[in-house]
Amino acid sequence: MSRFAAVDLGASSGRVLVADLSDGLATSVVHRFPNGPVRLAGRLHWDVLGLYREILAGLRAAGPVTSIGVDSWAVDYGLLDESGALLGNPVHYRDDRTRGVAGQVAELIGAEALYAVSGLQVLPFNTIYQLLADRLDGAATMLLVPDLIGYWLTGEIGAEVTNASTTGLLDVRTRSWAVPLIDRLGLPEGIFPRLRQPGEPIGGVRRDVAAEIGFSAPVRAVASHDTASAVAAVPAAGPAFAYVSCGTWSLAGVELAAPVLTEAGRAANFTNEAGIDGTVRYLRNVMGLWLLQECLRAWPGSSLDDLLAAAARERPFAAVVDPDLPVFLPPGDMPARIAAECRRTGQRPPSTPAGFVRCVLESLALGHRNAIRQAMELSGREVEVVHLVGGGSRNELLCRFTADACGLPVVAGPAEATALGNVLVQARAAGLVADLAGMRALVAATQELRRYEPSGDAAAWAEAAARLA
Repeated sequence: MSRFAAVDLGASSGRVLVADLSDGLATSVVHRFPNGPVRLAGRLHWDVLGLYREILAGLRAAGPVTSIGVDSWAVDYGLLDESGALLGNPVHYRDDRTRGVAGQVAELIGAEALYAVSGLQVLPFNTIYQLLADRLDGAATMLLVPDLIGYWLTGEIGAEVTNASTTGLLDVRTRSWAVPLIDRLGLPEGIFPRLRQPGEPIGGVRRDVAAEIGFSAPVRAVASHDTASAVAAVPAAGPAFAYVSCGTWSLAGVELAAPVLTEAGRAANFTNEAGIDGTVRYLRNVMGLWLLQECLRAWPGSSLDDLLAAAARERPFAAVVDPDLPVFLPPGDMPARIAAECRRTGQRPPSTPAGFVRCVLESLALGHRNAIRQAMELSGREVEVVHLVGGGSRNELLCRFTADACGLPVVAGPAEATALGNVLVQARAAGLVADLAGMRALVAATQELRRYEPSGDAAAWAEAAARLA
């Protein structure tokens, strides 16, 4: 059999995709479901049991497959007790429980020393800060979300390395848990499970799971951080590319053979995350389509297609904002926060929804430009093309703005890059694909891609970037 199932959990939605490699690469999304936070007693949580229910429904719809792989967003986790029971619903990374923790860690360890170990950008919700803000009484094991789902499917405990590299507690050089750092922070070393590599078998589904989904199959570790899977499916023909994995977040950077642990990289808040085959994803987070998603929540009944068409007719650069400001991180009235930031920076706020959409998309394109140009400068990697993958690749206006802002061609697609990277790691483990280059060539040959050449006013984009700087 050459059918593989990818469980792909994004920060705002999930899906189960089936890929058939018997003749090329044919894919079908058999189940989609929403994923949103639940506020309980002042704390923001994930509905992880609801997600598990939807995963089982998706696997039922998938039918018998060669294997199953699970990927998700990074940093969030569940804690298990000695019996393997979940101690509490995982907390959402947008919760504010970690306020001030990053500064405390920097004072204790030193920002430079911390970066020398983990190579990780400072984000307030990194796992290292969440664990220090958590109550670990009774915790025997910490499992990141895809490892937790894998445990529920198979009963086997482990931690996949690409997602572990986002915790701030993995040594970026050795790709092993940073035990001296863990001990220095006073975290219990025993909660960190054995590390797995992409492609490694996890175990067969439990009997009760097989009865629930209607078949038995092995579960295999993939690049379980969704961005690692997405980058694995970038349809690049050579190394001279940058990528933007664009969904709720935009992860923009380059692929390298080794980490960059310079002081300049630390000061620019660039991160070194593990990719497949020993690669490093040298990137920075940009807030992404979260800003647009939250704007749409404030305008119930609005049509995104109509808003995008109207935004294309709006005056360019009427207002731009830094999408990475902390004020934009929590859920809430996004148009009001964008308007307030415009006023704070001496700009007239947009007056229509289309104006807000134009502001958001131009601001995101400027965020992509800044991250990619800094990645090139800090790493020394030459870039000839930008691959924009993920759900944002369907947004023609954002793709066009990104090409104009970067001054580079943008190849948009595939939209389901994360799920494709997931199934291709499984297919390679099954002997159906030879290597990473073969995986990418297969994506390029079988998936719908669109190319956007820079066509805008380069001077106007440079002036807008200078305004943000």
